[in-house]
Amino acid sequence: MIRYLILFTLSVLSVSLAAQEKVVRLTLEDVIGIASRQSIDAFRQKNMYLSSYWAFKYYRADKRPFLGIDANPFSYSNSIRQDYVPDSQTWTYGQQKNFTSDASLKMSQNVGLTGGRFSVSSDLGMSKNFIGDKSTFYSANQLSVGYSQTVNGFNSLRWKAKIEPLKFERAKKDLIQSMEDIGVKATGKFFQMIDAQIEVNIAVTNLANADTLYQLGKGRYQVGTVTQDELLNMELTQMNAKLAVTKANQGIVRARSDLNSFLALEKGTIVECILPSTISSKLQIDVDEAIQKAMENNPDVLSQEQRLLEADRNVAQTKAENGLSVNINASAGLNQKSQVLSQAYQNPNQFQNLAIASLSIPILDWGKRKGAVLMSKSDREVVRNSINQERIDFQQSVLMNVMEFNLQSEQVMNSARADTIAKMGYNVTMRRFKIGKLDVTKLNLARNDVETARRAFISSLRKYWTNYFTIRQLTLFDFEKRNDLVIDFDKIPTE
Repeated sequence: MIRYLILFTLSVLSVSLAAQEKVVRLTLEDVIGIASRQSIDAFRQKNMYLSSYWAFKYYRADKRPFLGIDANPFSYSNSIRQDYVPDSQTWTYGQQKNFTSDASLKMSQNVGLTGGRFSVSSDLGMSKNFIGDKSTFYSANQLSVGYSQTVNGFNSLRWKAKIEPLKFERAKKDLIQSMEDIGVKATGKFFQMIDAQIEVNIAVTNLANADTLYQLGKGRYQVGTVTQDELLNMELTQMNAKLAVTKANQGIVRARSDLNSFLALEKGTIVECILPSTISSKLQIDVDEAIQKAMENNPDVLSQEQRLLEADRNVAQTKAENGLSVNINASAGLNQKSQVLSQAYQNPNQFQNLAIASLSIPILDWGKRKGAVLMSKSDREVVRNSINQERIDFQQSVLMNVMEFNLQSEQVMNSARADTIAKMGYNVTMRRFKIGKLDVTKLNLARNDVETARRAFISSLRKYWTNYFTIRQLTLFDFEKRNDLVIDFDKIPTE
């Protein structure tokens, strides 16, 4: 009874474990699609884009009018005040106890053309004394118009208008490129899994063949057609094949775990990768077109343009901050005060205006201004020369990847043919060995040729697809569909 119970428990447990495991067969396109949707890398890249998205939203909001309220709703003072009386040259002391409150409604607007700031405000204040006549006064600044401007030749708003849109456009291109980078990485993980599967297949096939040969060898040894050392060699080959199966199974577990982690798949998912059966053998990429698309679309080029603009901005800012500087602040408004709140807004009879101009003129700075300007210009030249070299290296990188890709399709076809020939040759050798026409050495050589040809074919496929997605990453262009790579950016902030 106990034995039946144990068997029943084991059968239920095996069924439960099988139900927990989910076998999924994925193509290269499937792996790239899943990685682009749910991998940690995709999540990280989208959030990096969102950081740039909100920074650009902040920049655009800073260009629009700002409306806000500043308030000091409660201020109470109960203290001894000290006053000096000039006539008697004495100090007097008196208690003060009052309550004040004020609020201001203000709207301001940056002026991109000049770099100044325009503002309109309305203020209301109240003051109440608790000593003496215990009076209450209301003061109202019904309308006040102001403008502030720094006159030194540097307009930070104008430079922002040049740089910020470029930064945001680069962020978009960065996201597209990062998705293609995920494609390159996914291709590596995919073929790592393919390699592991191939190693298992080779190991299992070799074990089956080694076992068959060993059984044949024992029979031939009995009749004297196989020597003892040949039989021992067959047995050793069988043992090595068993070890190779164990090692290959460990390798596929590691590769599957790595792929599952990269794709963020559920625990218990068993992935089996499907080897690409076809390639775009007729696809040949024009080098000049690839370089042109790379210069148009690659975010590194936009980053270089941004660095040039920032270098020009630094030169302009250095000149402005080390030269003549004039700050102008002007405002004008209508005021009224009354002991009744409603009357504080009637018949304003006081005109308040304010104008302040501050001037800074360097006279003797011992060459400080000249040195700062020359240093910023020197930094700009360093940036320009660095960018020129980077563009040369970048175009050379595109050139080499395109040339390798254009040659790789032929390599894939040749290695595929070599793989087929090696398999056919091994089958012929095996048949001849079984009928006693060949020895074990030639059979082992044929088996090694099969393994080498198979691995070479997988390697050529890996290189083909890696080159293809690398070119897409560099150019952000789909050379099969003949269109630029795009992403629906409007959906990202809501995902």
